[in-house]
Order: sequence, then C-alpha cells, then structure tokens
Amino acid sequence: MLIASAVLVAALGYYAVLCAVKPFASCRRCHGTGGILRFGKPRVCPRCRGKRLRLRVGRRAHNSWRRTHEAGTR
Repeated sequence: MLIASAVLVAALGYYAVLCAVKPFASCRRCHGTGGILRFGKPRVCPRCRGKRLRLRVGRRAHNSWRRTHEAGTR
C-alpha cells in the first residue's frame, strides 16, 4: 500500500513538472502532423486546426484554477 501511494505521488509530481516545463503536446488525432485523411483526401485536422499542438490536461486545470483564484482575490 505504501509503495503504491509513493509511486502515485511520484507519477503526479512528474506530470506536474512536465506540464510546467512543456505545456503543449502533439495533437492526439493527427499525431502532430496537422492533417488527416478524410474520404481519401488530405484535410486540415479539425481538432488542432493544423497547429499540430494541444494544451495538456494538467495545464488546463492549472490555468482554470489560477483564473478562479485571481477572480476571487480581486
């Protein structure tokens, strides 16, 4: 039990550092290429709109928490 909780804390810490250092990751749908095949034709990826990057979930949570905190302390 103690080892499992230590591994979980280490994994969450690693992900938090990763979100702080590298907040963007490659798009999950196009795998960072910016385009997909639709009916055999190349198209711009609708998820990332051809930008090839997405904001990580942890960074979105951090940004949301920060906006809420700033709005509450004004």
